[in-house]
Amino acid sequence: MTAMTLSPFDHPFLSGLFGDAEIASLFSAEADIAAMIRFERALALAEADCGILAVDIAETIDAALGTFVPDMAALADGMARDGVVVPAFIRQMRAAVGGVAAEKVHFGATSQDVIDTSLVLRLKVANDIIQARLDALIGDLDGLLERDGNKLLMAHTRMQAAIEIKAADRIGAWRSPLERTRSRLAHFAVDGFALQFGGAAGTLERFGDDGPALRAALAVRLGLHDQAQWHSQRDMITEFGGLLSLVTGSLGKIGQDISLLAEVGAEISLAGGGGSSAMPHKQNPVAAELLVTLARFNATQVSALHQSLVHEQERSGAAWMLEWMTLPPTVLATASALRTARRLLGDIRRIGREPEECGGHHT
Repeated sequence: MTAMTLSPFDHPFLSGLFGDAEIASLFSAEADIAAMIRFERALALAEADCGILAVDIAETIDAALGTFVPDMAALADGMARDGVVVPAFIRQMRAAVGGVAAEKVHFGATSQDVIDTSLVLRLKVANDIIQARLDALIGDLDGLLERDGNKLLMAHTRMQAAIEIKAADRIGAWRSPLERTRSRLAHFAVDGFALQFGGAAGTLERFGDDGPALRAALAVRLGLHDQAQWHSQRDMITEFGGLLSLVTGSLGKIGQDISLLAEVGAEISLAGGGGSSAMPHKQNPVAAELLVTLARFNATQVSALHQSLVHEQERSGAAWMLEWMTLPPTVLATASALRTARRLLGDIRRIGREPEECGGHHT
């Protein structure tokens, strides 16, 4: 029997509409574990770089963790008990390392350092995928503009027919916000994917004056931006979620416009579409409707991310957990929307009418 799921993104058949396997894999338990292990290996080596650990100790930790496979059931038990997976995770890693090196695993770090850095490592990969899809989608719009831009459309203001415009005007209104958001995402990527490393309360107290140099060395090893701890400062995470909602919101506008064009039918011709069990003659604009749904979904997720900004003092459990529940679906929805939008644009056989079909301007 298929396991129950509450998410449409990995549901046995709803995922056929909502799912995105490439992005979903980044939020799997396996990907999270791999990124946490990467953090712990890099931490030991960076501590050796800075003279905090002996080189042979760091190399022993690195080698042992290179083949480490955790007991997932024990991690689940630890999560239920501790509220975070890291204490149980560290116990298993220390047992795998053994000997005198075991006690130096995770030296000077805290659970949030491991968990947040794992998230950032995976978000950075997700952003690369999203950026590539966004670039490709803008290219698709450019192709549509070149092919159909000179055709005519009836403009509608406040849902009423207004005047005739070129298809290029409508396509340009689809393209421009995506271009702006692409620039915003590229700017965010410069320093938005930052290492989280602050120790118990963000002060790197175990390292004294060597703390900033160690943090910089660790950031280099992980390919992340070096920044002072941000345990309770979640503005970067929320900003990224907001940028993703800008992407899906702009795609939702495209979906809404195409749905309205398809309702009348004279100004657009679509291939594909969804069938009806009761009306076989219909081709429902499923992809366009999905873009509207995902736009509205991410708009609600962003409100929850803004709630998760409210971290009390140096660390919050409640706000942090809300972020865990909210951010992964936001990323998944964005990736799914971009994939769906490319498919939808590819299904447009024609948008607009040739000038000789128009019979003059309407007022």
